[in-house]
Amino acid sequence: MSFSIASEDASNLVAFPDRRKESGQVVFDRRELSEILKLYGRMVAAGEWRDYAIDMLKERAVFSVFRRTSEMPLYRVEKIPKLARKQGAYQVVAAGGLVMKRGHDLATVLKVFDKQLKSVDAD
Repeated sequence: MSFSIASEDASNLVAFPDRRKESGQVVFDRRELSEILKLYGRMVAAGEWRDYAIDMLKERAVFSVFRRTSEMPLYRVEKIPKLARKQGAYQVVAAGGLVMKRGHDLATVLKVFDKQLKSVDAD
């Protein structure tokens, strides 16, 4: 994706390259981040989660959720494009390192939290 700035003459467009591709950084796209933040909002409203962090690394993008800021993350939602053709690019990892769900579709992988939300709603 390139961004352009137009001057008075449309033929003088300047294209700026996307630096993330050059650095090899893995990122969540807008749709993925929207799905994750929708879940995060529901969990915050239920009082389960209180903070988050996003890390965009060379081989993976990680969305970590915390009960408190000073703690280890409760869960990590990871995007690992290298595994896209094998096990699926998305996975949810619990605090102890247990992979709770892995797959090709982010929405399906995030459904692992539906049981937790239902039990919170029942209380």
